[in-house]
Amino acid sequence: MDLPLLDFFRAARSAGLRISPAESIDASRAVQVVGFADRTRLRDTLALVLAKTVEEKQAFAECFERFFRRGSFANDAAEAASPAADGGPAAGGEGEGGGGGLAQMLLNNDQAALAAETEAAAAAAGLVNITIFTQVNLYTRRILDRMGLAALEREIAETRDADRAARLRGARDRLREQVRDFVQQNLLLFAEGQNQAFRERMLQQTRLTAIDRRDHDRMRVLVRAMARRLATQYGRNRKRDRRGVLDVRRTLRRNMGWEAVPFLTVWKQERIEKPKLVVLCDVSGSVAALAQFLLLFLYSLNEALAGLRAFAFSGSLIEVSEILEQHPIERAIPEIMERIGFGSSNYGNALVDFEHGWLRILDSQTTVIILGDGRGNRTDPRTEILRQMADRAKQIVWLNPEPRTIWGTGDSDMPRYAPFCRVTAVCNTLKHLERVISDLLRDGA
Repeated sequence: MDLPLLDFFRAARSAGLRISPAESIDASRAVQVVGFADRTRLRDTLALVLAKTVEEKQAFAECFERFFRRGSFANDAAEAASPAADGGPAAGGEGEGGGGGLAQMLLNNDQAALAAETEAAAAAAGLVNITIFTQVNLYTRRILDRMGLAALEREIAETRDADRAARLRGARDRLREQVRDFVQQNLLLFAEGQNQAFRERMLQQTRLTAIDRRDHDRMRVLVRAMARRLATQYGRNRKRDRRGVLDVRRTLRRNMGWEAVPFLTVWKQERIEKPKLVVLCDVSGSVAALAQFLLLFLYSLNEALAGLRAFAFSGSLIEVSEILEQHPIERAIPEIMERIGFGSSNYGNALVDFEHGWLRILDSQTTVIILGDGRGNRTDPRTEILRQMADRAKQIVWLNPEPRTIWGTGDSDMPRYAPFCRVTAVCNTLKHLERVISDLLRDGA
Protein backbone atom coordinates (compact mmCIF):
# COMPACT_ATOMS: atom_id res chain seq x y z
CA MET A 1 0.00 0.00 0.00
CA ASP A 2 1.37 3.44 -0.95
CA LEU A 3 2.70 5.52 1.93
CA PRO A 4 0.66 8.64 0.93
CA LEU A 5 -2.52 6.55 1.12
CA LEU A 6 -1.60 5.23 4.55
CA ASP A 7 -1.05 8.79 5.74
CA PHE A 8 -4.38 9.84 4.25
CA PHE A 9 -6.21 7.00 6.00
CA ARG A 10 -4.68 8.12 9.27
CA ALA A 11 -5.73 11.73 8.63
CA ALA A 12 -9.25 10.60 7.70
CA ARG A 13 -9.60 8.60 10.92
CA SER A 14 -8.48 11.66 12.85
CA ALA A 15 -11.24 13.63 11.08
CA GLY A 16 -13.81 11.17 12.42
CA LEU A 17 -14.23 8.67 9.58
CA ARG A 18 -14.61 5.03 10.59
CA ILE A 19 -12.22 3.19 8.28
CA SER A 20 -11.66 -0.52 8.83
CA PRO A 21 -8.57 -2.39 7.58
CA ALA A 22 -10.73 -4.08 4.92
CA GLU A 23 -11.96 -0.69 3.68
CA SER A 24 -8.36 0.55 3.55
CA ILE A 25 -7.44 -2.40 1.33
CA ASP A 26 -10.47 -1.81 -0.92
CA ALA A 27 -9.56 1.88 -1.23
CA SER A 28 -5.94 1.13 -2.16
CA ARG A 29 -7.08 -1.34 -4.84
CA ALA A 30 -9.48 1.25 -6.23
CA VAL A 31 -6.68 3.84 -6.35
CA GLN A 32 -4.48 1.38 -8.28
CA VAL A 33 -7.20 1.40 -10.94
CA VAL A 34 -7.91 5.15 -11.16
CA GLY A 35 -4.43 6.44 -10.29
CA PHE A 36 -3.42 9.79 -8.75
CA ALA A 37 -3.33 11.92 -11.91
CA ASP A 38 -6.97 13.04 -11.91
CA ARG A 39 -7.58 14.62 -8.52
CA THR A 40 -11.38 14.78 -8.93
CA ARG A 41 -11.61 11.11 -9.92
CA LEU A 42 -9.37 10.14 -7.01
CA ARG A 43 -11.54 12.09 -4.56
CA ASP A 44 -14.79 10.58 -5.84
CA THR A 45 -13.34 7.06 -5.78
CA LEU A 46 -12.10 7.31 -2.21
CA ALA A 47 -15.36 8.94 -1.09
CA LEU A 48 -17.39 6.01 -2.47
CA VAL A 49 -15.27 3.50 -0.56
CA LEU A 50 -14.62 5.31 2.72
CA ALA A 51 -17.47 7.75 3.49
CA LYS A 52 -20.70 6.05 4.56
CA THR A 53 -22.91 8.84 5.95
CA VAL A 54 -23.68 12.42 5.01
CA GLU A 55 -21.58 13.68 7.93
CA GLU A 56 -18.68 11.44 6.94
CA LYS A 57 -18.87 12.59 3.32
CA GLN A 58 -18.58 16.20 4.45
CA ALA A 59 -15.70 15.39 6.77
CA PHE A 60 -14.04 13.38 3.98
CA ALA A 61 -14.27 16.26 1.51
CA GLU A 62 -12.63 18.66 3.97
CA CYS A 63 -9.93 16.16 4.91
CA PHE A 64 -9.16 15.31 1.26
CA GLU A 65 -8.83 18.96 0.30
CA ARG A 66 -6.60 19.68 3.26
CA PHE A 67 -4.41 16.60 2.72
CA PHE A 68 -3.73 17.02 -1.00
CA ARG A 69 -3.49 20.80 -1.01
CA ARG A 70 -0.07 22.42 -1.43
CA GLY A 71 -1.23 25.92 -0.56
CA SER A 72 1.84 26.79 1.50
CA PHE A 73 4.06 26.54 -1.55
CA ALA A 74 1.83 28.24 -4.11
CA ASN A 75 3.75 30.59 -6.35
CA ASP A 76 3.23 34.10 -5.01
CA ALA A 77 4.16 36.53 -7.76
CA ALA A 78 4.26 39.44 -5.35
CA GLU A 79 6.94 37.80 -3.25
CA ALA A 80 8.78 35.89 -5.93
CA ALA A 81 12.46 36.66 -6.10
CA SER A 82 14.27 36.84 -9.41
CA PRO A 83 16.84 34.11 -10.23
CA ALA A 84 20.32 34.55 -8.84
CA ALA A 85 22.56 36.84 -10.85
CA ASP A 86 25.54 34.55 -10.57
CA GLY A 87 23.64 31.48 -11.79
CA GLY A 88 24.71 28.08 -10.50
CA PRO A 89 24.42 26.68 -7.04
CA ALA A 90 27.00 27.46 -4.40
CA ALA A 91 29.47 24.73 -3.69
CA GLY A 92 30.23 23.01 -0.46
CA GLY A 93 26.63 22.57 0.78
CA GLU A 94 26.17 20.59 3.96
CA GLY A 95 23.24 18.96 5.74
CA GLU A 96 20.89 16.35 4.33
CA GLY A 97 19.37 18.79 1.85
CA GLY A 98 22.64 20.53 1.00
CA GLY A 99 22.98 24.26 1.68
CA GLY A 100 24.03 25.06 -1.91
CA GLY A 101 21.06 23.24 -3.43
CA LEU A 102 18.63 24.88 -1.01
CA ALA A 103 20.10 28.29 -1.70
CA GLN A 104 19.69 27.84 -5.45
CA MET A 105 16.09 26.69 -5.08
CA LEU A 106 15.34 29.75 -2.97
CA LEU A 107 17.02 32.15 -5.38
CA ASN A 108 15.21 30.57 -8.33
CA ASN A 109 11.94 30.55 -6.33
CA ASP A 110 11.51 26.91 -7.38
CA GLN A 111 8.34 26.22 -5.37
CA ALA A 112 7.81 22.74 -6.80
CA ALA A 113 11.31 21.64 -5.77
CA LEU A 114 10.92 23.24 -2.36
CA ALA A 115 7.60 21.45 -1.86
CA ALA A 116 9.19 18.12 -2.78
CA GLU A 117 12.14 18.75 -0.46
CA THR A 118 9.79 19.70 2.36
CA GLU A 119 7.70 16.56 1.85
CA ALA A 120 10.80 14.37 1.93
CA ALA A 121 12.21 16.12 5.00
CA ALA A 122 8.82 15.90 6.76
CA ALA A 123 8.62 12.16 6.11
CA ALA A 124 12.17 11.68 7.43
CA ALA A 125 11.36 13.77 10.53
CA GLY A 126 8.19 11.73 11.25
CA LEU A 127 5.79 14.64 10.94
CA VAL A 128 2.78 12.31 10.85
CA ASN A 129 3.45 11.62 14.53
CA ILE A 130 2.71 15.20 15.58
CA THR A 131 0.07 15.24 18.32
CA ILE A 132 -0.05 18.64 20.08
CA PHE A 133 0.33 22.26 19.00
CA THR A 134 3.43 22.75 21.16
CA GLN A 135 5.34 20.47 18.75
CA VAL A 136 4.91 22.84 15.79
CA ASN A 137 8.20 24.66 16.38
CA LEU A 138 10.02 21.38 17.06
CA TYR A 139 8.99 19.79 13.76
CA THR A 140 9.53 23.03 11.85
CA ARG A 141 13.13 23.09 13.03
CA ARG A 142 13.67 19.39 12.27
CA ILE A 143 12.39 19.78 8.71
CA LEU A 144 14.49 22.87 8.04
CA ASP A 145 17.59 21.14 9.43
CA ARG A 146 17.04 18.18 7.10
CA MET A 147 16.63 20.56 4.17
CA GLY A 148 20.06 22.04 4.89
CA LEU A 149 19.33 25.16 6.92
CA ALA A 150 22.69 25.09 8.72
CA ALA A 151 24.63 25.15 5.47
CA LEU A 152 22.34 27.89 4.13
CA GLU A 153 23.01 30.03 7.21
CA ARG A 154 26.74 29.53 6.74
CA GLU A 155 26.52 30.50 3.07
CA ILE A 156 24.62 33.68 3.95
CA ALA A 157 27.27 34.58 6.53
CA GLU A 158 30.19 33.92 4.16
CA THR A 159 28.90 35.49 0.92
CA ARG A 160 30.46 38.83 -0.04
CA ASP A 161 27.59 39.83 -2.32
CA ALA A 162 25.34 41.99 -0.11
CA ASP A 163 22.41 41.81 -2.54
CA ARG A 164 22.63 38.02 -2.77
CA ALA A 165 22.83 37.71 1.04
CA ALA A 166 19.79 39.97 1.49
CA ARG A 167 17.75 37.95 -1.01
CA LEU A 168 18.76 34.69 0.65
CA ARG A 169 17.81 36.00 4.07
CA GLY A 170 14.39 37.10 2.79
CA ALA A 171 13.84 33.77 1.02
CA ARG A 172 14.98 31.88 4.15
CA ASP A 173 12.44 33.74 6.30
CA ARG A 174 9.66 33.02 3.79
CA LEU A 175 10.67 29.36 3.71
CA ARG A 176 10.54 29.18 7.50
CA GLU A 177 6.98 30.57 7.47
CA GLN A 178 5.99 28.20 4.66
CA VAL A 179 7.36 25.18 6.53
CA ARG A 180 5.63 26.29 9.72
CA ASP A 181 2.32 26.60 7.85
CA PHE A 182 2.94 23.14 6.37
CA VAL A 183 3.51 21.70 9.86
CA GLN A 184 0.34 23.36 11.16
CA GLN A 185 -1.65 21.85 8.28
CA ASN A 186 -0.35 18.43 9.28
CA LEU A 187 -1.24 19.12 12.90
CA LEU A 188 -4.83 19.73 11.77
CA LEU A 189 -4.74 16.58 9.67
CA PHE A 190 -3.21 14.09 12.06
CA ALA A 191 -3.87 15.47 15.53
CA GLU A 192 -7.26 17.17 15.38
CA GLY A 193 -9.16 14.03 16.30
CA GLN A 194 -6.70 13.10 19.05
CA ASN A 195 -6.81 16.61 20.51
CA GLN A 196 -10.61 16.61 20.43
CA ALA A 197 -10.73 13.20 22.09
CA PHE A 198 -8.25 14.33 24.74
CA ARG A 199 -10.30 17.47 25.40
CA GLU A 200 -13.46 15.40 25.76
CA ARG A 201 -11.76 13.01 28.18
CA MET A 202 -10.62 15.95 30.28
CA LEU A 203 -14.12 17.43 30.30
CA GLN A 204 -15.59 14.11 31.41
CA GLN A 205 -13.19 14.03 34.36
CA THR A 206 -13.50 17.71 35.33
CA ARG A 207 -15.76 18.67 38.21
CA LEU A 208 -19.04 19.86 36.70
CA THR A 209 -19.01 22.88 38.98
CA ALA A 210 -15.65 23.86 37.47
CA ILE A 211 -16.64 23.55 33.79
CA ASP A 212 -15.96 26.81 31.98
CA ARG A 213 -19.01 28.45 30.42
CA ARG A 214 -17.39 28.30 26.98
CA ASP A 215 -17.31 24.48 27.29
CA HIS A 216 -21.02 24.13 28.12
CA ASP A 217 -22.03 23.57 24.50
CA ARG A 218 -19.45 20.82 24.12
CA MET A 219 -20.57 19.28 27.41
CA ARG A 220 -24.17 19.18 26.17
CA VAL A 221 -22.98 17.27 23.10
CA LEU A 222 -21.06 14.82 25.31
CA VAL A 223 -24.03 14.35 27.64
CA ARG A 224 -26.40 13.61 24.77
CA ALA A 225 -23.94 11.22 23.13
CA MET A 226 -23.44 9.38 26.41
CA ALA A 227 -27.19 9.18 26.98
CA ARG A 228 -27.78 7.83 23.46
CA ARG A 229 -25.14 5.18 24.01
CA LEU A 230 -26.77 4.03 27.25
CA ALA A 231 -30.25 4.21 25.72
CA THR A 232 -29.13 1.99 22.85
CA GLN A 233 -27.65 -0.51 25.27
CA TYR A 234 -30.49 -0.56 27.81
CA GLY A 235 -33.47 0.78 25.86
CA ARG A 236 -35.45 -2.46 25.73
CA ASN A 237 -36.70 -4.97 28.24
CA ARG A 238 -33.98 -7.54 28.78
CA LYS A 239 -33.48 -10.93 30.34
CA ARG A 240 -30.61 -12.06 32.50
CA ASP A 241 -29.53 -15.64 33.09
CA ARG A 242 -29.56 -16.66 36.73
CA ARG A 243 -26.54 -18.95 36.84
CA GLY A 244 -27.02 -21.75 39.32
CA VAL A 245 -30.83 -21.90 38.96
CA LEU A 246 -31.58 -24.70 36.48
CA ASP A 247 -34.69 -24.55 34.29
CA VAL A 248 -35.58 -28.25 34.44
CA ARG A 249 -38.41 -28.28 31.88
CA ARG A 250 -36.48 -26.41 29.19
CA THR A 251 -33.36 -28.46 29.87
CA LEU A 252 -35.25 -31.75 29.40
CA ARG A 253 -36.96 -30.46 26.27
CA ARG A 254 -33.68 -29.33 24.76
CA ASN A 255 -32.05 -32.70 25.38
CA MET A 256 -34.81 -34.98 24.05
CA GLY A 257 -32.47 -36.09 21.28
CA TRP A 258 -30.19 -37.63 23.92
CA GLU A 259 -33.03 -39.36 25.76
CA ALA A 260 -33.28 -36.42 28.18
CA VAL A 261 -29.68 -36.80 29.37
CA PRO A 262 -28.82 -33.14 30.19
CA PHE A 263 -25.85 -32.53 27.96
CA LEU A 264 -27.09 -28.97 27.28
CA THR A 265 -28.28 -27.05 30.31
CA VAL A 266 -30.74 -24.15 30.30
CA TRP A 267 -30.71 -21.67 33.16
CA LYS A 268 -33.65 -19.70 34.43
CA GLN A 269 -33.89 -16.07 33.43
CA GLU A 270 -35.20 -13.02 35.20
CA ARG A 271 -36.83 -10.20 33.28
CA ILE A 272 -35.23 -6.78 33.64
CA GLU A 273 -37.86 -4.09 33.16
CA LYS A 274 -37.18 -0.52 32.16
CA PRO A 275 -36.69 1.49 35.36
CA LYS A 276 -39.06 4.15 36.69
CA LEU A 277 -37.21 7.13 38.08
CA VAL A 278 -38.13 10.02 40.37
CA VAL A 279 -35.39 12.64 40.53
CA LEU A 280 -35.08 15.31 43.22
CA CYS A 281 -32.48 17.94 42.31
CA ASP A 282 -31.06 20.49 44.70
CA VAL A 283 -30.70 23.63 42.55
CA SER A 284 -29.29 25.88 45.24
CA GLY A 285 -26.18 27.84 44.41
CA SER A 286 -23.72 25.17 45.60
CA VAL A 287 -24.90 22.39 43.26
CA ALA A 288 -26.80 24.23 40.52
CA ALA A 289 -24.31 23.39 37.77
CA LEU A 290 -24.39 19.67 38.54
CA ALA A 291 -28.19 19.65 38.68
CA GLN A 292 -28.41 21.17 35.19
CA PHE A 293 -26.24 18.43 33.70
CA LEU A 294 -28.13 15.68 35.55
CA LEU A 295 -31.47 16.92 34.21
CA LEU A 296 -30.06 17.09 30.69
CA PHE A 297 -28.58 13.60 31.04
CA LEU A 298 -31.75 11.99 32.35
CA TYR A 299 -34.02 13.58 29.81
CA SER A 300 -31.76 12.36 27.05
CA LEU A 301 -32.38 8.84 28.37
CA ASN A 302 -36.12 8.80 27.67
CA GLU A 303 -35.79 5.79 25.37
CA ALA A 304 -34.40 3.71 28.23
CA LEU A 305 -36.84 4.81 30.91
CA ALA A 306 -40.43 3.71 31.49
CA GLY A 307 -41.28 6.98 33.26
CA LEU A 308 -39.41 9.93 34.69
CA ARG A 309 -40.68 12.52 37.17
CA ALA A 310 -38.33 15.39 37.91
CA PHE A 311 -38.44 17.79 40.86
CA ALA A 312 -36.26 20.75 41.78
CA PHE A 313 -35.83 22.41 45.15
CA SER A 314 -33.82 24.85 47.16
CA GLY A 315 -36.02 26.20 49.98
CA SER A 316 -39.18 24.52 48.65
CA LEU A 317 -39.86 21.84 46.03
CA ILE A 318 -41.72 21.97 42.71
CA GLU A 319 -42.24 19.45 39.89
CA VAL A 320 -40.43 20.44 36.69
CA SER A 321 -41.38 17.49 34.45
CA GLU A 322 -43.84 19.56 32.43
CA ILE A 323 -41.34 22.38 31.88
CA LEU A 324 -38.74 19.95 30.62
CA GLU A 325 -41.23 18.21 28.31
CA GLN A 326 -42.68 21.37 26.76
CA HIS A 327 -39.46 23.29 26.12
CA PRO A 328 -36.05 22.47 24.67
CA ILE A 329 -33.61 21.66 27.42
CA GLU A 330 -31.60 24.83 26.70
CA ARG A 331 -34.67 26.96 27.52
CA ALA A 332 -36.17 24.74 30.20
CA ILE A 333 -33.19 24.69 32.54
CA PRO A 334 -32.81 28.50 32.76
CA GLU A 335 -36.55 28.76 33.43
CA ILE A 336 -36.30 26.23 36.25
CA MET A 337 -33.33 28.03 37.74
CA GLU A 338 -35.13 31.35 37.53
CA ARG A 339 -38.21 29.97 39.29
CA ILE A 340 -36.56 28.15 42.15
CA GLY A 341 -32.79 28.02 41.75
CA PHE A 342 -29.84 29.58 43.53
CA GLY A 343 -31.60 29.89 46.92
CA SER A 344 -30.56 28.47 50.30
CA SER A 345 -31.03 24.72 50.73
CA ASN A 346 -33.72 23.45 53.09
CA TYR A 347 -33.97 19.70 52.69
CA GLY A 348 -36.59 19.36 55.42
CA ASN A 349 -39.03 21.71 53.68
CA ALA A 350 -38.39 20.00 50.33
CA LEU A 351 -39.16 16.57 51.80
CA VAL A 352 -42.33 17.91 53.43
CA ASP A 353 -43.48 19.32 50.07
CA PHE A 354 -42.83 15.96 48.40
CA GLU A 355 -44.69 14.07 51.13
CA HIS A 356 -47.78 16.29 50.81
CA GLY A 357 -47.90 16.35 47.02
CA TRP A 358 -46.26 13.30 45.49
CA LEU A 359 -45.47 10.55 47.99
CA ARG A 360 -48.23 8.40 46.43
CA ILE A 361 -46.37 8.13 43.10
CA LEU A 362 -43.71 5.91 44.70
CA ASP A 363 -44.09 2.15 44.40
CA SER A 364 -41.94 -0.97 44.42
CA GLN A 365 -40.77 -0.31 40.83
CA THR A 366 -39.59 3.24 41.47
CA THR A 367 -36.03 4.36 42.06
CA VAL A 368 -35.62 7.75 43.74
CA ILE A 369 -32.48 9.69 42.86
CA ILE A 370 -31.60 12.65 45.08
CA LEU A 371 -28.90 15.02 43.93
CA GLY A 372 -27.55 17.33 46.60
CA ASP A 373 -24.84 17.96 49.12
CA GLY A 374 -27.15 17.25 52.08
CA ARG A 375 -26.41 20.62 53.67
CA GLY A 376 -29.67 22.06 55.01
CA ASN A 377 -28.23 25.16 56.70
CA ARG A 378 -28.90 23.62 60.14
CA THR A 379 -32.66 23.22 59.51
CA ASP A 380 -34.66 20.14 60.56
CA PRO A 381 -33.60 17.34 58.12
CA ARG A 382 -36.96 15.50 58.48
CA THR A 383 -35.34 12.09 58.09
CA GLU A 384 -38.64 10.35 58.95
CA ILE A 385 -40.02 11.41 55.56
CA LEU A 386 -37.02 9.91 53.78
CA ARG A 387 -37.72 6.70 55.73
CA GLN A 388 -41.29 6.68 54.38
CA MET A 389 -39.99 7.19 50.85
CA ALA A 390 -37.52 4.32 51.28
CA ASP A 391 -40.32 2.03 52.54
CA ARG A 392 -42.51 2.76 49.51
CA ALA A 393 -39.88 2.91 46.74
CA LYS A 394 -37.63 0.20 45.38
CA GLN A 395 -34.53 2.11 46.42
CA ILE A 396 -33.12 5.58 47.07
CA VAL A 397 -29.88 6.65 45.43
CA TRP A 398 -28.18 9.77 46.76
CA LEU A 399 -25.59 11.49 44.54
CA ASN A 400 -23.45 13.96 46.46
CA PRO A 401 -20.99 16.28 44.68
CA GLU A 402 -18.82 16.66 47.79
CA PRO A 403 -15.93 14.34 48.68
CA ARG A 404 -17.00 11.66 51.13
CA THR A 405 -14.40 12.82 53.64
CA ILE A 406 -16.38 15.99 54.43
CA TRP A 407 -19.82 14.39 54.72
CA GLY A 408 -21.13 15.14 58.19
CA THR A 409 -18.96 18.21 58.71
CA GLY A 410 -20.52 21.60 59.39
CA ASP A 411 -24.19 21.65 58.45
CA SER A 412 -24.05 18.40 56.44
CA ASP A 413 -26.83 15.92 57.31
CA MET A 414 -25.55 13.11 55.09
CA PRO A 415 -24.86 10.70 57.99
CA ARG A 416 -28.56 11.06 58.98
CA TYR A 417 -29.86 10.45 55.46
CA ALA A 418 -27.44 7.68 54.44
CA PRO A 419 -29.10 4.80 56.42
CA PHE A 420 -32.23 5.12 54.26
CA CYS A 421 -30.35 5.07 50.94
CA ARG A 422 -29.36 1.91 49.13
CA VAL A 423 -26.58 3.80 47.33
CA THR A 424 -24.71 6.93 48.38
CA ALA A 425 -22.07 7.99 45.88
CA VAL A 426 -19.79 10.89 45.11
CA CYS A 427 -20.92 12.33 41.78
CA ASN A 428 -19.28 15.52 40.56
CA THR A 429 -18.05 14.63 37.06
CA LEU A 430 -19.68 13.40 33.89
CA LYS A 431 -17.77 10.12 34.27
CA HIS A 432 -19.26 9.59 37.75
CA LEU A 433 -22.72 10.36 36.42
CA GLU A 434 -22.41 7.88 33.55
CA ARG A 435 -21.18 5.13 35.86
CA VAL A 436 -24.03 5.56 38.37
CA ILE A 437 -26.80 5.74 35.76
CA SER A 438 -25.29 2.85 33.79
CA ASP A 439 -25.31 0.69 36.93
CA LEU A 440 -28.96 1.57 37.57
CA LEU A 441 -30.00 0.71 34.01
CA ARG A 442 -27.99 -2.49 33.90
CA ASP A 443 -29.60 -3.75 37.09
CA GLY A 444 -33.05 -2.53 36.08
CA ALA A 445 -32.83 0.21 38.72
